[in-house]
Amino acid sequence: MKKIQYSIEINTSKDIVWKTLWEDKTFRDWASIIDEGTYIKGVIKEGNQIQFISSVNGFGVTSLVEKCIQNEFVLFKHSADTKESGEQEREKEWTGGTESYSLTEKDGITTVTVKTDIPYEQEETFNVRFPRALNRLKNLAEKNHW
Repeated sequence: MKKIQYSIEINTSKDIVWKTLWEDKTFRDWASIIDEGTYIKGVIKEGNQIQFISSVNGFGVTSLVEKCIQNEFVLFKHSADTKESGEQEREKEWTGGTESYSLTEKDGITTVTVKTDIPYEQEETFNVRFPRALNRLKNLAEKNHW
């Protein structure tokens, strides 16, 4: 696996960015740019297991929420690749990787930094899709009035 990192500045508070990242409707919107139809099954809370699943092909990953500080940081440790909407394990493409989201705010601008482990063969795809997804997140957060 290869570790990659992306960042974006968003003109709103980190609590609004956090909600935009993880609320179901907005998550589905920005995350679908990375993997079409992606949604979260479970609650993002430290110690919980959750699943990121594509409603289009049923593939996903089961992850442990290893660390979670509300509005600031979350670290997922991917424990199993899944198929059939998370019901069965599949090849170990993502297993063992991590994915983190850090939010820092200064003068009303929130910087989101994402660090993630990806399979080498998907680097080009992620380098195109992840910046687009973060731009969509920015647009959603800046227009959202929670």
